[in-house]
Amino acid sequence: MSYQPRGLTFEQFNVGDTHICQGRTITEADVVHFAGISGDYNPLHTNEEFGKTTPFGGRIAHGVLVLAIATGQINQTGLFEGTALALLQQTIKYVGAVKFGDTIHLEFKIAEKKETSKPDRGIITMENKVVNQNGQTVIEIQEVVMIKRGQA
Repeated sequence: MSYQPRGLTFEQFNVGDTHICQGRTITEADVVHFAGISGDYNPLHTNEEFGKTTPFGGRIAHGVLVLAIATGQINQTGLFEGTALALLQQTIKYVGAVKFGDTIHLEFKIAEKKETSKPDRGIITMENKVVNQNGQTVIEIQEVVMIKRGQA
């Protein structure tokens, strides 16, 4: 038996569909590991005493780390598994900080669908936001994704 994608096809996404992903708490280990992987040891993320001198009052998570976790959250839904062909564009706006111990989740909405000249794919645009445990949006993301079409 061969692999059968469980993701939705282009036709199965509808403009206005919204989804809320499972939450995840950001830990010090997450930030330490990300600093090691990325090489980004900015004291804003790695030095508590420096962090206390900033408007945040302590260390905060890397914005790109939070974005990466949100990417994982959307993939955990299974809605794109085996049917997302390419991420074509991301527009990211960081509007808040994520502190150690914050719990974040991704909320996404299908904002637009476009046909393409190729019969095996379509394009969807999503309006996404990463939200913390207090209901505050910390990242706004617009994503344009190429999606496999279903069999005609």
